[in-house]
Amino acid sequence: MPTGIIASLDHEGRGVTMLDGKTVFVDGALPGECVEYAVYRRKPTYEQARTLRVLQPSADRVTPRCPHFGVCGGCSMQHFDPQAQVASKQRLLEDNLRQLGELRAGQLYAPIHGQPWGYRLRARLSVRFVPKKGGVLVGFHERKSSYVADMRQCEILPPHLSALLLPLRELIGQLSIRDRLPQIEVAVGERQTALVLRVLEAPDANDEALLRDFADRHGIVFYLQPKGPATACRFHPPSGPQPSYLLPDFGVEHFFSPTEFTQVNHAINRVLVRRAMRLLDPRPGERVGDMFCGLGNFTLAIARSGARVLGVEGSAELVGRAAENATANGLGGLAEYRVANLFEATPETVAAFGRLDKMLIDPPRDGALELVKALDGEGPRRIVYVSCSPPSLARDAAILVHRKGYRLSGAGVVNMFPNTSHIESIALFDRDSLR
Repeated sequence: MPTGIIASLDHEGRGVTMLDGKTVFVDGALPGECVEYAVYRRKPTYEQARTLRVLQPSADRVTPRCPHFGVCGGCSMQHFDPQAQVASKQRLLEDNLRQLGELRAGQLYAPIHGQPWGYRLRARLSVRFVPKKGGVLVGFHERKSSYVADMRQCEILPPHLSALLLPLRELIGQLSIRDRLPQIEVAVGERQTALVLRVLEAPDANDEALLRDFADRHGIVFYLQPKGPATACRFHPPSGPQPSYLLPDFGVEHFFSPTEFTQVNHAINRVLVRRAMRLLDPRPGERVGDMFCGLGNFTLAIARSGARVLGVEGSAELVGRAAENATANGLGGLAEYRVANLFEATPETVAAFGRLDKMLIDPPRDGALELVKALDGEGPRRIVYVSCSPPSLARDAAILVHRKGYRLSGAGVVNMFPNTSHIESIALFDRDSLR
């Protein structure tokens, strides 16, 4: 079997080495290690492999906390010291900016990071009835597989959710629709834990009684979702507080439906919003754009500063929720919202938003290519860009700097998903105003 010295990690958390001039991506290997590996996929320019033996371990290698590590695909970096994970992600961000964008940030911000365990307040759990494995399985998929891992605990879920995995298996095994319930979506709010059951067939009366008893005993709220996310309806208890999360620094409470997008890590999100507001520095008298605003995670913090803010989002449902939240928090007079597809932005559609002194951009993984291309000399003098993909951030940053006259004033990582390879980041772009 070949051996190699691992030079770095790639964006999926795999070790990178070379063999006969070809790049080899090695699952389970860490920078600085010498490992023996087995190749499982060969391509003309690269190979993929798995670690067989660690011949010289890294000082940053630790014992994975979860007994399902290596089988479950939920997280891939538990063998890497949490502090070293953050440093590695910061290097990957810098590498992407330099190699893909030909850029260096004027300042590298201190990474935003926190508790590496029990942080995941949103999750999508798969459910499978597998008689040969003893009944129902509830959990994440096995790594690189459509099979559901035989999970009995999960270290990145809050302890009360981890403790529900086995009781949920028992409950679903008793339902008449046990093979018609493929998914459970989890959403933890300030005052409730919601479990959304994706039901391909309506539960019968006995099923409903079992669900009510389970919800009462475990202090959770069941929702039933017969079709798309918008069809999720509260089942039991039939009344009670709506899911929400707080941004205490800004005196804001965001209400949401358990199937609507919110950040999985509320503690890190609070720090992220705080930093974004410090960098954006919205002030009374300014008009600020919040692009890809969702249900208003950043919008209401901007409005709390006294600035007027325009939130733009492609989903009419989320825009409706954002407007409701603005009103509920007493900020309806400073926050306005529009539905627009920013992936098809043009100079004309951006001009229709009106004058924007500053802008916050928080796109999905595909980035904000058409939006940044559409900005012109009358565009905002300051942009804060929150990214969940270093490559798309680097691409968009190159356009802002090399074609639109901005400078990359600073950038840093946000470890929203500890023990995974996922990298979020925040960047600041400035240019001298011509107004």
